Amino acid sequence: MTIPNAAPTLPETGTQATSSGGALAGAAPRIALLGALAIAAGLIYWLDLDRYLTFTALRENRHMLVDFVEQRMGLAVLTYLAVYALATAVSLPGGALLSIAGGFLFGPWLGTLWIVIAASTGATVIFLLARTALGGFLRRRAGAALRRMEAGFEQNAFSYLLTLRLIPLFPFFLVNLVPAFLGVSLRTYVAATLIGVIPGAFVFASSGVGLGSVFDSSQSFTAKSVVTPEILVALTGLGLLSLLPVAYKRFRARRTM
Repeated sequence: MTIPNAAPTLPETGTQATSSGGALAGAAPRIALLGALAIAAGLIYWLDLDRYLTFTALRENRHMLVDFVEQRMGLAVLTYLAVYALATAVSLPGGALLSIAGGFLFGPWLGTLWIVIAASTGATVIFLLARTALGGFLRRRAGAALRRMEAGFEQNAFSYLLTLRLIPLFPFFLVNLVPAFLGVSLRTYVAATLIGVIPGAFVFASSGVGLGSVFDSSQSFTAKSVVTPEILVALTGLGLLSLLPVAYKRFRARRTM
């Protein structure tokens, strides 16, 4: 009499095993990405590689970098993309420097293109990792900013994220993390990030074009000097324009009441 009762449990056990195996298989790419990123971050800090993300290092190595770009353009672009994306993913300081260096090495147009691709890739990596087991740690790192951004994302995720990309109201790494905690879709996140970083990328890349003459004249140069009041006004205007869909949605809601 016990055989009929035991038989039905076999398919259920098999189903559970298959489900667990499928879940592990689906999580494997993110776990591998997390492991690779952790190793890379550890090596960066252990070898003190972030010391190269300074204007002094760029000044001292500029001739070597320019020669590398001229002789091995394809490899230079891939290296630049990898370094920028990794720096963004592990939240290293120096994003502005890398953007200016992009304009210095590749010119304003190609520099802007590579900056947008690299910054968006790095931001997407940290967005995806925030949805894994690492999310708890990253959520604690976001802190009170998570609650301050929540209402904006509830109104119109795309417009609000686009505004945050255009106007530096919050640190870049926070804007990368918070949408993942608030349920923003990957498609919306990538689209708003790609569009939102273009104006700032072009400003920094354009400023990098004249960096060689600054180095030759031994003048002081900082990333902060690039963002002039006029540029801030322009970026703020673009940010406000991106909020028009939110304002229109509220206007229609009041009209229907």
